[in-house]
Amino acid sequence: MDLDLAGRTALVTAASGGIGRGVAEALATAGVRVAISSRTRALLEEVAETLAASAGGRPKIVVGDVCAEGGPAAIAAEAASALGGRVDILVNNAGGARPITGEVDESYWEMSFTLNFMAARRLAERVIPAMKAARWGRIINISGALVAPKLNAAAPAKAALASWSRTLSIELGGFGITVNTIAPGRIDTAQIRKLHPTEQSRADFIKQNIPAGYFGEPCDIGHLVAFLASPLARYINGAAIPVDGGAVRRAL
Repeated sequence: MDLDLAGRTALVTAASGGIGRGVAEALATAGVRVAISSRTRALLEEVAETLAASAGGRPKIVVGDVCAEGGPAAIAAEAASALGGRVDILVNNAGGARPITGEVDESYWEMSFTLNFMAARRLAERVIPAMKAARWGRIINISGALVAPKLNAAAPAKAALASWSRTLSIELGGFGITVNTIAPGRIDTAQIRKLHPTEQSRADFIKQNIPAGYFGEPCDIGHLVAFLASPLARYINGAAIPVDGGAVRRAL
């Protein structure tokens, strides 16, 4: 299917592996000129080299830390410059679990909210003006479980991300900009392999929780991102879409 994305530009955060890499691959394959960002240049170079022959060309590399002071502003500015002056599609993929197993100080909570919510908001605020001027844009936020069975500083931050995304979609809809959220279930990445380190632990979890019978792959998120980014998805706005193989949307 032609997604009519050739020539569009995108910034994907946390794109050095896992879901971010899958998203970058799907967009580049669809003809999008992509800027990939993370803190590690060597890993970004590997991704860029792998995608060099894609329809969108070799991705631009933007090294930066979304949690650093001024980090989102610097990343957004460098990406826009590398992509010819604009970012049409922003994929906020940076995030991570922050379990609480004992006493933690305020900085632990603050860092979780910075990583899982504030960074996405700050990046969006940097690219929205150009999207408004063009009267076209896509903001896609990669979320997760909003309620956890055990204390985890990421869950309320993800809830904030989902709430903000929904309201932002209302604010920006009239400018031809859509804002949607994707909530991945268990996607087979290095992070999930740490959570389920053995074949048996993975098999047990799948049997108990995932009707599809397997963990998803990064491309399963990437394909949905590419569709939501396309003109074909122009009437999908403010949605929160689980991609979890039919699992009940809960934190485990």
